[in-house]
Amino acid sequence: MTLDLAGDPVALTAALVDFESVSGAEGPLTDEVFAALQSLKNYELTRDGDTIVARTNLDRKHRVVLAGHLDTVPIADNVPSRREGDLLYGCGTSDMKSGDAVLLHLAATVEDPAHDLTLVLYDNEEVEASKNGLGRVSRNHPDWLAADFAVLLEPTDGTVEGGCQGTLRAKITTHGKRAHSARSWHGVNAIHAAGAILDRLNGYEARQVDIDGCRYREGLNAVAINGGVAGNVIPDRCDVTVNFRFAPDRSEAQAEAHVREVFEGYDLEITDSAPGALPGLSAPAAANFVNKLDAPVQAKLGWTDVARFATLGIPAVNFGPGDPNLAHQAGEYVDTRKITAAVQALRRYLQAN
Repeated sequence: MTLDLAGDPVALTAALVDFESVSGAEGPLTDEVFAALQSLKNYELTRDGDTIVARTNLDRKHRVVLAGHLDTVPIADNVPSRREGDLLYGCGTSDMKSGDAVLLHLAATVEDPAHDLTLVLYDNEEVEASKNGLGRVSRNHPDWLAADFAVLLEPTDGTVEGGCQGTLRAKITTHGKRAHSARSWHGVNAIHAAGAILDRLNGYEARQVDIDGCRYREGLNAVAINGGVAGNVIPDRCDVTVNFRFAPDRSEAQAEAHVREVFEGYDLEITDSAPGALPGLSAPAAANFVNKLDAPVQAKLGWTDVARFATLGIPAVNFGPGDPNLAHQAGEYVDTRKITAAVQALRRYLQAN
């Protein structure tokens, strides 16, 4: 396959979708993208595993990162892509190969950008954070990512989404005493004891907070429950896993303290945590981006890799043509008109002084 970066970005989206790249198996697609980028002038290419970083060195005053992940969730009988009118169906159409196609097309067609550009196309975003290619580069080669501003082309349906929520998972354990179910009064049922945890969740009032004009809605929810020994045994242990999506004005430590306060008195273990990112829309580079695009602005409800840029001190926003509500669905699609609109909007921004 030869990727035509300068051609129709909708066709490029379809080509990327047709090249399967489930997390952990991005290598062949990464090879193709790397080969296509080698044909462009002005870009210096480096690679860390299945993550590509391409940089211009035009001595511009500012540097802008355009980033997107190449991996998808597992195929759900939705590859190859198919088109019906203005809709392009297939795994990764919204999340986020349409965004990848936009940034690759712009790299090939914006020959004299107003800013130096850094393109980052990375692996393993859809799985555990320890495998994330952008995270790996930020640890091993932070200088590759140095910039004044970053745009992550995650699906936002054409709006600018500022920052992102943090996420924390905790396992709350209840303990009991095993007994034969025929003589249950000799035991203490740990699953029954978990009912009080669910009562606290049902009565929990989630906070909403406005930051830089973006409203973040928090959420604390049970996402898994595990308990039981056998069909005739009173269980002596039950684990309830909860997920706390917190606004970016809380640190990870503050989020943990809040969850421990809600479940005071219980055996609680934090199993996973990632910080949020403030929208940072008051930063001059971000304000300039919003002004140039003249697009609606809202909070990012969910976690994205803008948090990694925030950790590096780089203001970042989410902006892409896909619809986040369609991500990971078997019937995932992208409206091709949103691809065209995203190309036009970002082209105006990249060419404007």
